[in-house]
Amino acid sequence: MTDFCKISVIMGIYNCAHTLSEALDSLLSQTYQGFKVIMCDDGSTDDTIKIANAYVSRYPGKFILIRNEKNMGLNYTLNHCLKYADTQYVARMDGDDISLPDRFMQELQFLEEHPDIAIVSTPMIYFDETGDFKTGRNGDRYPTVNDFIHGTPFCHAPCMVRREAYEAVGGYSVDPKLLRVEDYHLWFKMYAKGYKGYILPEPLYKMRDDRNAVNRRTWRNYINEMHVRRVGYRMLKMPFYLRLFAYRPLLVALTPKFIYNIVHKA
Repeated sequence: MTDFCKISVIMGIYNCAHTLSEALDSLLSQTYQGFKVIMCDDGSTDDTIKIANAYVSRYPGKFILIRNEKNMGLNYTLNHCLKYADTQYVARMDGDDISLPDRFMQELQFLEEHPDIAIVSTPMIYFDETGDFKTGRNGDRYPTVNDFIHGTPFCHAPCMVRREAYEAVGGYSVDPKLLRVEDYHLWFKMYAKGYKGYILPEPLYKMRDDRNAVNRRTWRNYINEMHVRRVGYRMLKMPFYLRLFAYRPLLVALTPKFIYNIVHKA
């Protein structure tokens, strides 16, 4: 496989039986096919494993299925996948999303032409059962250290990263304080090691999302983000006055949701 395969796709799957086939089919529709998909089941209780195994049987060597002994969370699950990633590049994918056909081709081409860049991602199109409802517009830029003030600088699911960058930082850090912000912490670690990234101008990934997702964020989500910001700003040796932005999640949590939604949409 590694003789012609340049990309390992790491994919944590958990109770996504109703969306997994669509996600995997979007990978089979890629214009660049030099990849393998490493799926790690994180303790699913529905038919996720059955569907994943069907692709493993139908496309031997193209799809690989591994399993956690119990539900461990995304950071642990992706590290499990990374153990099987032996290619030059590592791409992410979620079991309920869709990669547009040119995603891998464009990401790979950019990394091949820019050896100084380790991370490439794209804006995302957000959709639900009624169709697309939002498109990200933060593309065509090279995020800097100051971009970490505003939040995670890269969309995680559409990213492609040089495997050497993952290895240099030891993959994802496994800690309950990093759940749902494991990607933010990963970018902090990579930038602290001197790696840089770029966001392609065109949205090449569709994320299945809930229009009211922000209203379901828990206090634990906000606390975890605040923790990652405090740790990450120290990693990047940011000036003290900028480190005050670490407490932004707390202010967001205390802001009435209807006010936050108005400001967020403006």
